[in-house]
Amino acid sequence: MVWGRPPCPTHCSMEGLSARSVLVTGCDGGMGLELLKRFLELPTPPQCLFAACTDPDGKAINEMALGSPSVVILPLDVTDPSSIQAAVGRVREELRGSGLNLLINSTGARRHSMLATESAENMALIYATNTIGPLQTSQAFMPLLKEAAEAHSGQGLSCGRAAIVNISSILGSIEVVEAWDESQDVSYRCSKAALNMLTKCLALEYGDSGILCVSVDPGCVVPPPGDGMGPVTLEESTQGVLQVLANLSATSNGTFWDWKGQRLPW
Repeated sequence: MVWGRPPCPTHCSMEGLSARSVLVTGCDGGMGLELLKRFLELPTPPQCLFAACTDPDGKAINEMALGSPSVVILPLDVTDPSSIQAAVGRVREELRGSGLNLLINSTGARRHSMLATESAENMALIYATNTIGPLQTSQAFMPLLKEAAEAHSGQGLSCGRAAIVNISSILGSIEVVEAWDESQDVSYRCSKAALNMLTKCLALEYGDSGILCVSVDPGCVVPPPGDGMGPVTLEESTQGVLQVLANLSATSNGTFWDWKGQRLPW
């Protein structure tokens, strides 16, 4: 079902996405690492691309950084406040007063569970990564996002000026409650519903400061080697996500989108 699309120029393209500095969490693999690849493929890649990960010695992320001087590997555990603060210090040092244009909260955790057997321990663990992590990370980097927004105060809201993008899921939509019969995953669903509310709160609080805040569902992703048999590959998903980000504006603030550019209900 098509719920709506962001305002789009004559042809939708990632060419419109131009952010000087971008920070992506969860870059140890999967969605985060693939988003980095897509940013590096842009006609105008970020000058500073912060790859936040829990294992800065990981093979995949270091291979990417080796051939990309704009990539800065950033140790970051979104569940550890001291790790977040250390990351903020490193980013501030690298940016030298220019501010952070785009923060993508991509780190996520999921444990399959059934409603009848869901546990408080499991709920707390998933919330710590999927909801509290993005909250703490957004709070900590807010001064740098505000610096970027103020530096471009004559512009409207966009991902090139200053933005927070929370990688969410349609499974967190209270109205849709998609795929309940296939996968209950109560802790995951609740954590993403809470993340969506966080997105709305951030939009209400910081939209007037020039910071765009949205949730994006990357789709049901099949990581390689998926042989193209799944609903969407990581490459397709991340290409779509960046295209969506390129076309967001002030009217998109505090909204929820999927990787195909369809607006989703909360």
